[in-house]
Amino acid sequence: MRCYRVLAGVFSLWALCLVSIASAEIKIKVVDPQDAVVAGAEVRLLATGRSLPAAVQSTSAEGLAVFREATRGSYHVQVLAPGFAAQTVDLSPSAESITIKLRIAPAAETVVVTATRTPVSSQSAGSDVDSLNGQQLETMQPIASDDVLRFLPGAVVNTAGQRGGISSLFVRGGESTYNKVIVDGVAIDNPGDTFDFGTLPLTEADRLEFVRGAQSTLYGSDAMTSVVQVWTRTGSTRVPELRFGADGGNFGTANGYASLAGARGRFDYNFFGDQFNTNGQGINDAYSDSLQGANVGAAITDEIGLRIRVRHSNSYTGVPGEWKFNGDPLLAPDPSEWSHQNNLLGSVQLTISAPSGWQHRLTGFDSLYRYTDTNLNSNPASYDDFPDRYETHDNRAGFEYQGDYSERTWSHSTFGYRIENENGFVNDMDFPPPAAGQRLEQDTYLQQQFTLGRLSAIAGGRFVHNSEFGNTGVPRVALTLLALRGGDMFSGTRLRFSYATGFMIPALYEVFGEPGYYYASNPGLLPERTRSFEAGLEQGLFSGRWALNATYFNNLFHDQIEAIPNQTGEYQFFNLEQSFAHGAELELQGRIRSRLSLTTAYTYTSTQVLENPACTAANPCGFPYAPGDPLLRRPKHSATTLLSYLGTRWGANLAGSFVGRRPDSDFDGFGITHAAGYARVDLGGWYAINSRVTAYVNVQNALNDHYNEVLGYPALSANFRVGFRFRIGGE
Repeated sequence: MRCYRVLAGVFSLWALCLVSIASAEIKIKVVDPQDAVVAGAEVRLLATGRSLPAAVQSTSAEGLAVFREATRGSYHVQVLAPGFAAQTVDLSPSAESITIKLRIAPAAETVVVTATRTPVSSQSAGSDVDSLNGQQLETMQPIASDDVLRFLPGAVVNTAGQRGGISSLFVRGGESTYNKVIVDGVAIDNPGDTFDFGTLPLTEADRLEFVRGAQSTLYGSDAMTSVVQVWTRTGSTRVPELRFGADGGNFGTANGYASLAGARGRFDYNFFGDQFNTNGQGINDAYSDSLQGANVGAAITDEIGLRIRVRHSNSYTGVPGEWKFNGDPLLAPDPSEWSHQNNLLGSVQLTISAPSGWQHRLTGFDSLYRYTDTNLNSNPASYDDFPDRYETHDNRAGFEYQGDYSERTWSHSTFGYRIENENGFVNDMDFPPPAAGQRLEQDTYLQQQFTLGRLSAIAGGRFVHNSEFGNTGVPRVALTLLALRGGDMFSGTRLRFSYATGFMIPALYEVFGEPGYYYASNPGLLPERTRSFEAGLEQGLFSGRWALNATYFNNLFHDQIEAIPNQTGEYQFFNLEQSFAHGAELELQGRIRSRLSLTTAYTYTSTQVLENPACTAANPCGFPYAPGDPLLRRPKHSATTLLSYLGTRWGANLAGSFVGRRPDSDFDGFGITHAAGYARVDLGGWYAINSRVTAYVNVQNALNDHYNEVLGYPALSANFRVGFRFRIGGE
């Protein structure tokens, strides 16, 4: 018996040695072209000759992915890092560690996330996607997201006056409410409401992505014509890095900001804040905004990570109202109205990269939106300028699970479940009590990606159950075909087609009431819907350094909500309108030199109201609500240009937004039915005095064009900011 135990022990030791010899720890480090570590990159370990990934991990804050139980052998390592080119490297059988330096992507090969919720090359995303990386954002020095969105292809930004005025986004003929806005993985737009991009600061933003087209399959309500997503920078240096700076300019503008970030062992952190103030150009044009935030992560194990993100913003703005119409001051500005926003966003995310080929993300989130508008005096010449004290509170809390499974190198599944509780109230403080409401929504979604030879396919669907609006289903399919491989001059021709449906649930105030404003709610409202398809061509040029994209889009919107007078004289909300929008986008992007890039685009959009049952022979509708009328604030012709140089010692950008004449209304009986076209050109640049001190300058509306983005609200004339930023510590 004793001999048997000795033999068993020897055999176990021998087996353990064999396992140790047969397995190994493989450590992958991912860095950018400047040798800075890249966090959050997806690293796939692929055994030679096999299509099933051996393991999938995301890099830590220190840029590391560690595979501890890899069987010895030959592997390929594939790295997908948003903002860079996808990269595949051979790993020798004896290698235990390797550093992979990413390269700046050619025009159409940048890895993006928003279009599929997983990292993919933009060529395979099945959507039109444009992005801005951290270096570009740092060069453009935006105060808020509208400062950069307006220069992306297909985006039409309309700001009601100067800084702090409501800044809305129109994409492919859709309403300003048809955009999903996500920060650090959490939606921050209120369903059914116009999102104000002028009050979304981009301090410490690491990347911004803008996807055009219906995306409700992946993102639910509001993703009718676009999705805008922003990520906050993650700390990555072993030595804590303190970054701070300040700038000032004309119109009493002052801005200061600071961040403390780093990564040590299994922990990373970034704490940041920003304060911006300006007096503006005219009466009651002052605006201020403060931001505080944190992004903290911990690698519990090599496969399990925890991340906590918090953002709080607090802004005040004067509201002079509409007064100057295409250069003609027909009214006087209101000196007594102001608005206040106080918003809080928080999320906790647990990421699990196990078992082999799987990734799981579990996120709990809470978003609080608080808005107050106060007007002390009225302007009898204007229909919407009267004394009021109005407030809105909206709270959205919930949980989301997203799972990803890479069945093969050519097949990937994404699926998830989301539950959200939305509750809030609207209140005219002069006519209490407030009108309150609550609704619960549960979603499940599934998306399958295939790449078979020259063909890439994406198919998915989402099922939604809302406590107020019942059940909704939205499908989407996208196909991409490499029709011609081409050569050096014409380096690849891709054809793309997609079909999707989208939906948007009504705003809380449309369902639960808005007392004191002569509006009546309608609990029977249905979600607004869209049917969308697009077809496009992407032509690679000069060995892939340039790409020419042409896209035709066609959107049919129905069950659109409109307010019309009821029998009591109040304006009540109904699902009435149907409208149509179609057009074309032409985009050229590429690199003139390795550090000099250009993106320029032209968009043609034609819109029309198709049906409005409220318009009858006895009660005809005037412009712009009658069938045949174009939709407001959608220009037929618009164009953008963004030229960026990002060097090691200096960087600069030249950005242009060119918007043609478009339908609009003064709504005050002056009979003005259009806003004049305009050209806005912005300039920016920075120079590194040394490794710790950088000087920069930003000039907006450099041509000093006097125009209205929203009729009656004059835009800010030429303005500039000059400042310095400093860095202490870091690497």
